[in-house]
Amino acid sequence: MTDHYGVPLVEMRDISISFGGIKAVDHVSIDLYPGEVVGLLGHNGAGKSTLIKVLSGAYQMDTGEIRINGNKVEIDNPRDARAHNIETIYQTLALADNLDAASNLFLGREIMGRLNPNFQKFNVPVSALSGGQRQSVAIARAVYFNAKILIMDEPTAALGPHETQMVAELIQELKAQGIGIFLIEHDIHNVMKLCDRASVMKNGELVGTVNIGDVTDDDLLGMIILGKKPAHLS
Repeated sequence: MTDHYGVPLVEMRDISISFGGIKAVDHVSIDLYPGEVVGLLGHNGAGKSTLIKVLSGAYQMDTGEIRINGNKVEIDNPRDARAHNIETIYQTLALADNLDAASNLFLGREIMGRLNPNFQKFNVPVSALSGGQRQSVAIARAVYFNAKILIMDEPTAALGPHETQMVAELIQELKAQGIGIFLIEHDIHNVMKLCDRASVMKNGELVGTVNIGDVTDDDLLGMIILGKKPAHLS
């Protein structure tokens, strides 16, 4: 997907955030369209997780603005993020092991009313589920609560090949539903396989955003290490 029309689902414009005088994120702008996966790449400390935690409400930016569907929004905490249909799925899966899948679906939510009877068969403790199944529960939970914008933090880091494929298929389904996904990832191969575009950060700054169809693994690696876009795209 190289040509975008209409309004982005998310625009993060000119975002900066400092910790103790050090700029963790330095005037970074990225965007995300419906049904798109944008990979965020960079070394540890490059600022990609900090940037995305501004969107999820975990951190508050010093300067910049966030627009959702073209409208400027204030996201001061995770509840604000949820109100804008932003959900985060962490690598650790943030699922309570001793609860069954249905309870996990409703974790952290004050939901009135009765559980869907179809959830009856989900009374297996989550600890008994495989990594891929746990990711599925986490993703199902996010989608059930009307996620439009999904943040996935290294979703396949602890998974084997079969389960990684399972998550890849889930991502395709989510895209088909028009959900936009920010994928924080270390593995360039996963970005090449799962993403439409990639935004690379280095030392808190945005090196650039590229269409996956226009780059190779080595191009992305060069952006991460050298901090500049490949010559044919500069």
